[in-house]
Amino acid sequence: MSFSAFPQASLSPALAPLGWDDAWAAEFTPYAEQGLLPGRVVRVDRGQCDVLTADGIVRADTAFVTPHDPLRVICTGDWAAVEAAGNPRYVKAYLPRRTAFVRSTSSQRSEGQILAANVDHAIIAVSLAVELDLGRIERFLALAWESGAQPLVVLTKADLVPDPVTLGHLVQDVETTAPGVQVLTVSSHTGEGTDVLGAIVADGTSVLLGVSGAGKSTLANALLGTDAMEVQATRDVDGKGRHTTTTRNLLVLPGGGVLIDTPGLRGVGLFDAEAGVGQVFSEIEDYAAQCRFHDCAHEAEPGCAVLAALESGELPERRLESYRKLLRENQRIVAKTDARLRSEIRRDWRLKSAEGRANYSAKRGNRI
Repeated sequence: MSFSAFPQASLSPALAPLGWDDAWAAEFTPYAEQGLLPGRVVRVDRGQCDVLTADGIVRADTAFVTPHDPLRVICTGDWAAVEAAGNPRYVKAYLPRRTAFVRSTSSQRSEGQILAANVDHAIIAVSLAVELDLGRIERFLALAWESGAQPLVVLTKADLVPDPVTLGHLVQDVETTAPGVQVLTVSSHTGEGTDVLGAIVADGTSVLLGVSGAGKSTLANALLGTDAMEVQATRDVDGKGRHTTTTRNLLVLPGGGVLIDTPGLRGVGLFDAEAGVGQVFSEIEDYAAQCRFHDCAHEAEPGCAVLAALESGELPERRLESYRKLLRENQRIVAKTDARLRSEIRRDWRLKSAEGRANYSAKRGNRI
């Protein structure tokens, strides 16, 4: 059955709950003329994927859309053009992504790995059962902002912090770490906050992110209204959990919206996320704009507004150190794939080394 067999009036209601709209339909026009079916990728594994179409789930081979660039492989959340018939069926192409959540791989090749596509909300689940890791939250936020999605920090297991004053301090710490981002406390055990979260995710596509043990699968079950996702207990000693979710799955929520659940992420490496880092540390970027020199490194330069804010106590030292760390990491990743930038960094290293040797020689001369 070809795409043309589906009048727009009947096709839209079938795919609308998945996020299909007129703009996607317009993008799909060339593939419709080839008799291909539109559908959304709900799962990818072992060179095949499950695509949800107006006809239901289609199992399709991805051989035609498996390029050498790992950022261009098909992933959960993509809108795919699938053959209308065949055994096996093939995905022939996918539509240009509106947003893409990308991290660096754990390999030494510094490649990017795409986790989810066409996401509107990036939900960062953080467990209150263990001590907050603000640096990790900043790292997730940088990737979320860089993706083009709107981040949301969800503090799970809020029932484990019964003292409202303590809970308020924890929320405030995260809000300071996440400027411009909504911070929501949720308890799947008591139901606290799940209605607010449900209203947020009902509008568009959301991806659920966090480390193992953050309560992502429990949160997904609360939004689904069923125990569709397996849940495993976390270890008492450190609050860590085993990977309950092993693949990225796209789930249609009964209250509206689409949720992509992801496995717990052990490593959250940046991948060309300078703009995202700047968004996370927007207050530092604002101070930097007031520095005397436009290329101020915020180390010891005169007229540095960032250092002035640090000295006055307006800017916490932890924030500045985290900002520097993420920028250095991102620069290293970019330099491995950008020859020009790599050359500039090496030139800076040579200049700094020469300055260091000159200073050392001057000191020795003074002692003599």
